[in-house]
Amino acid sequence: MEAETFETRSGEETTDLGRRLAKTLQAPELVLLTGDLGAGKTTLTKGLISGLGAGEEEEVLSPTFSLIHEYPGPPKVYHIDLYRLDRVPELDTLGLDDLWDGDAIVMIEWGEKFAEQLPARRTEIHFEYLDDDRRRIEVRRRSSGEFQPASG
Repeated sequence: MEAETFETRSGEETTDLGRRLAKTLQAPELVLLTGDLGAGKTTLTKGLISGLGAGEEEEVLSPTFSLIHEYPGPPKVYHIDLYRLDRVPELDTLGLDDLWDGDAIVMIEWGEKFAEQLPARRTEIHFEYLDDDRRRIEVRRRSSGEFQPASG
């Protein structure tokens, strides 16, 4: 599992990186976006969704309170935020298993909170906050296993 590392110096560069990375995604795919609060997860997601042609950048907001936003695409994209969830039973109420079965791209912010419950085959994008403007973004693709939860 090799990593690609990028450094962005503005929100615009982070969004542009998302547009470029979108060209490497193909449904069905799970993308975990991890890193500190304010590190740029939603900003990159704006570029990913725009780059996939599933929605406009200005339509993309963090689903912190609604938990899941759906963009009809094609491809269909689900943008999920697990920040407010703390326990596996809360995760189970979202019905995420149904999303793995579909022909969609599923993007999950704060996915590291439940990494063991999510499919093992996924793209992980980790954000490191360097300063007010700069971010280090590492992309890793885990291709082992079927597109199923890593543990039951």
